[in-house]
Amino acid sequence: MLASLKVRDYMAVNKCTFTPDMDILRAIHKMLESRISGAPVIDEHGNMIGFLSEKDCMQVALNAAYQQDGAAGRVSEFMSPSVDTIDVETPILDVAERFLTGSYKRFPVVMDNRLVGTITRQNILRALEYISDPESTHKPGKQSTKQHVHV
Repeated sequence: MLASLKVRDYMAVNKCTFTPDMDILRAIHKMLESRISGAPVIDEHGNMIGFLSEKDCMQVALNAAYQQDGAAGRVSEFMSPSVDTIDVETPILDVAERFLTGSYKRFPVVMDNRLVGTITRQNILRALEYISDPESTHKPGKQSTKQHVHV
């Protein structure tokens, strides 16, 4: 049954995004506030142009330690410009395999090359929980909705 589940069944439709010109310290604050490990960076047309992760932000901490001038920079200076995405119709098992073999904690989910949400390791575990206990509160399409944070 797990093989029949798709990303659309377990992805989070809420999405925190950043813009390339956003102050990096503000972006870090939003990541911490939203309790996420990273988020897509989009341009003024809504196109995904990169991804900002906790790992990317480690450079900000190192720069602050060495420079001590208070100016941290913009998201575009720290984001990863290449983005690995997952299509909304991808089977959950394929995503679990990508998580297992890679270092990412979340992937942006796209439909027709447009950002529609994110999928995390925890979302995959929720799918497993549903398969093992169909009475669980983590049924397909019943993801808890969090506040939409667009920054």
